[in-house]
Amino acid sequence: MIRKKSRREESLDHAELARLLPAPGDPHLSLDRHLLLEEHLMNEIQHTAPAPAPSRRAARRVLLIGVPVTAAALAGAFAFTALTGWGSGPAAATPAPVEAPVVRIEPGSTAQLASTVERIAAAASARKTPEPGPGQYIYIKSKVSYLVVSHTDADESKAWVQPLHIREVWNSPDGKQGWLDEPGYKPKGGITLNSDVENSLNAPSYDYLKTLPTDPDALLKKIYKETKGQGNSPDQQAFTTVGDLLREQLAPAKLNAALYRAAAKIPGVVVVDHAKDAAGREGIALARVDQQRGDRTEWIFDPKTYAYLGSRAVQVKQADGIKPGTVLESTAVLERTVVDAQKQRPGAQGTRA
Repeated sequence: MIRKKSRREESLDHAELARLLPAPGDPHLSLDRHLLLEEHLMNEIQHTAPAPAPSRRAARRVLLIGVPVTAAALAGAFAFTALTGWGSGPAAATPAPVEAPVVRIEPGSTAQLASTVERIAAAASARKTPEPGPGQYIYIKSKVSYLVVSHTDADESKAWVQPLHIREVWNSPDGKQGWLDEPGYKPKGGITLNSDVENSLNAPSYDYLKTLPTDPDALLKKIYKETKGQGNSPDQQAFTTVGDLLREQLAPAKLNAALYRAAAKIPGVVVVDHAKDAAGREGIALARVDQQRGDRTEWIFDPKTYAYLGSRAVQVKQADGIKPGTVLESTAVLERTVVDAQKQRPGAQGTRA
């Protein structure tokens, strides 16, 4: 007797298998979901290093091109971060990106560069800077917005940025302990910045900054030497490095003055008479165009006191599908002081995050 195989024992060809199984779901993810998953991945990669303000040394533009492929890749990245135990924060609270603002491009000039920098440096030298003591923390409160997507397949004419939001950072003078609170972009309550990374220009602490030369020529020479091979060009990287030291750090007054004087010696630096920070405050700016990316970074100062207000990055020539005038980044330093404990905010004694 020949025994026939039952249907359960028979192999199924691809066509029949496809007929029996449900249709696959649509792999498309919404734009804000793309950005959320990427945020999880990037934070997992960087969780062992200090977390200063997002540095313009890193790859700045995220191009979500070819949505189905990107969706699958980001879904895999999310699965990875879930397995590692990170990402327990309120994912749904991440704000959807908004269309980047577009402004008129103010021309820059070297005509008043020397005199403007000297006024900024003189004001920095005269300004009283608090000295953090043992057990204290440097507290920086900022309003920020950074580029998240230069364009998508659906619309290649628009760049997307984070909505303006508050970011607070606490760092110990030695840089080994810290905290970052950025609601909507980090888990609820914030994340630790504790790190054993050796201090350097790429990961500076207050104690490290006190060791830097205050002679502008010596300082600039050190910056060029220690950032060699980074960034798009030596000049652009030097300018970027000085800018990173200005945003979420507290530097001694003499070093602040030296940083401005050193920056004026970098080829391509100009003065822009009118620029606005993330808080809407208008000021005068020291700026430089990144010739490869086509954007101009502006450090904005109060036109009367010459205090540092914040920064802005504006596209000045078409690149990566971004039209000229698009504001890619905007920051404003709202408070910069010393507090007695991690997560403590200035003002009320003992107030903590």
